[in-house]
Amino acid sequence: MINAMPGIPGLDAWAIRITGNDGFVIRKFPFEYYYPLAFAVMMLIVALHHSMWRAWVDKSKLRRGFGLAMDLALVLMALTISLTYLIEIESVCMIDQITGDRARLIAESLLIEKENAVLFGLPEPTTVDDPQCLSTTGPWLVLIIGLAIVVFLAYNVKVWGLPLVLVAILVAAYTIGTVLVWYFYGVEDINKYLVTKIGGEPRMLSDGRPRVHDILVNNASGLLGRFMDIILNEIFPYLILGALFGASAGGRSLIKVAFRWTRNLAGGPAHAAIVSSAMFGTISGGPVVNVLSTGVLTIPMMIKRGFSKNFAGGMEAAASSGGSIMPPVMGVAAFILAALTGVPYNQVIIAAAIPAVAYFVCLFLSVVFQARKQKIRAIGELTDDMQMDRQDILNLVMIFAPILIILVLLLTSKGGVGCGLLGGILGAERSFVDGVCQVESLSWFLQLVQNAAGDAGSAGWWAVIVLCFLLFLDPDMRAKPFKLLESFASAGTLIATLYLMFLAVSIIDFCLKFTGMPFFISLDVLQWLQSLDLGADGSAMFQLVALFVTMLLAVLLGMGMPAVPAYINVALLMGPVLAGLGISVFSANMFIFYFAVASAITPPVALAAFAASTITKGEPMATGFAAVRVGIVMFVIPFVFALYPEILLIEAAVIDPSTSDGAEIQYLPGYTDQLDWGALTLVLLRLFLALFLLASALARFDRAALASWDVILRLVLAVSLMTKDPVIYSSAAVAACLWLGLHFIKNRQIHADEPVRT
Repeated sequence: MINAMPGIPGLDAWAIRITGNDGFVIRKFPFEYYYPLAFAVMMLIVALHHSMWRAWVDKSKLRRGFGLAMDLALVLMALTISLTYLIEIESVCMIDQITGDRARLIAESLLIEKENAVLFGLPEPTTVDDPQCLSTTGPWLVLIIGLAIVVFLAYNVKVWGLPLVLVAILVAAYTIGTVLVWYFYGVEDINKYLVTKIGGEPRMLSDGRPRVHDILVNNASGLLGRFMDIILNEIFPYLILGALFGASAGGRSLIKVAFRWTRNLAGGPAHAAIVSSAMFGTISGGPVVNVLSTGVLTIPMMIKRGFSKNFAGGMEAAASSGGSIMPPVMGVAAFILAALTGVPYNQVIIAAAIPAVAYFVCLFLSVVFQARKQKIRAIGELTDDMQMDRQDILNLVMIFAPILIILVLLLTSKGGVGCGLLGGILGAERSFVDGVCQVESLSWFLQLVQNAAGDAGSAGWWAVIVLCFLLFLDPDMRAKPFKLLESFASAGTLIATLYLMFLAVSIIDFCLKFTGMPFFISLDVLQWLQSLDLGADGSAMFQLVALFVTMLLAVLLGMGMPAVPAYINVALLMGPVLAGLGISVFSANMFIFYFAVASAITPPVALAAFAASTITKGEPMATGFAAVRVGIVMFVIPFVFALYPEILLIEAAVIDPSTSDGAEIQYLPGYTDQLDWGALTLVLLRLFLALFLLASALARFDRAALASWDVILRLVLAVSLMTKDPVIYSSAAVAACLWLGLHFIKNRQIHADEPVRT
């Protein structure tokens, strides 16, 4: 938390003044020292919390001994990797610092630079680039990295399960195999997918040492690279926030509010499950946690009102999974999406807004049709369980105040601070020239806001600080303040456990880039399209085929695997393919992200649905299929925003993927940097009508039971509504409105005459 602290005006200068050291820092510590220290501590925490030796206390002595050896191996390899990192990275070169070689090399380089400056009449330099390390681990680096990978993957089996490790092992084995093909046979007449060249002639495996060096110190894909940066500087505050919310009583009050809001709706507790899961999910970000938190109250209420066990569990699982796509806090995978695409997180939450609303609207409609089908009516009156007292109001303040802080800071631009309505009141000195605001100086508070504006990590940090104080509005927290420390400890354990998973993901990431497989796949797909004379952008049909294959990969890899590695693995493989077919990089990644989340409700390994079945005592697979049926829109919405990227609202969604870095931005055909609100409104109206048709067809009920041919007709109309052809979607819209109108007129008395089911 100290490292992630945003800039506080005057604090850095005060620390320097107190210590008398111009290089002293109290936040944003130098990564080359901070990352290896944090890594060693995290792996020590993993070994203590997930100890194999303790977990196998009732096993044989041999197995317990193996468990103890693995615990010690994890800690030892973490320390070894951290030490090797300090030895190998050029900004430290620890051995050279000890021997004095580094100081000598820097002095010699600086002297040469000064002589060159005098010779060419340039300003005298005061610094030089870091010299290469003289004393390193040499060829031992390969052995160190190899053993570390084996230990890290083995421990991942214990903590995160076999599927993730199997993927990592297969990718690593493929990489090693292709390198050996190069070593023994060269590259002549060998398929590019079967060989990885790591050097010239004569062929020597030692030529691969620079690549192994990159595995350790590369800031983009190294073991202590970008994932370490993301998790420590952006994700960590939100993990603490989730742990603190878990320690509060706000969840119970949220559910009360959900029941009050939905008591006049036919779905009753099912609608309450959707509302509470949407609100709670946006602060927890985890579908399984969401199910176990809100489902213990909503599922029994749904069953009591007459919904089947499978429907109740499936609805809760689908609603809880929606929490991962609901802004402002969308789970770890969303932060990774922002990092991989280079789109700021504050733009990601804007892009996620309409798809998330569409998802929950469809869930609402599914409940409406199911309630009509089972003749369930609204409760109407306020029950004792829905009564709100003063403490409930305070609990809601604990929940919504941090979320409001996050939203305000994320959606505020740094340049706009001081120019708003409250700018002058809060002490900003500004002037207006031709109607344009120019800020001359900011008060201390506004400088504080400006430092945090638009930055996800800073917004989360301030939300945590505010929540720490608000939690003491809870009498239980005041009576047991140590719960606050327990929440911080829980978050620390979670982040350490998460990074163990990221180590496996980093291995997959590096190996795929090492072999060039993603580039080869995208290149071959594009060449195939060109051979068919389809054009560089590809056709809509081939876009849909590629999107469908990507969906299958994301769902298959997500079975039994967290959303983060499922998303990253598919993004590495299929992201370039989708971009080559004319889909923007951001839209392609958003598409993959959705299906990685959807894997939580997709049988045969539907983790969220299985968690719900433990509450309903129903059949897990049947609950999983029920979750897919009611949450089917999560499988539909990504195709919609892939075809209509304006739904994502941000510029990055309509940028042509062929645009290179630094070049003038090119937009997808038919789009500009300005959002066409008229066209967007038309798309949203068509989308709502399509969702209505889809939800009723899957429920096989509207105002009355639907015949099989009626279900098929509605599905065909729903698909036709979202086509790009104006003639087709216009005709479908007219036909849908007429058909729904006829259905309403024909059956309008049926629903009114039905007896109330309680």
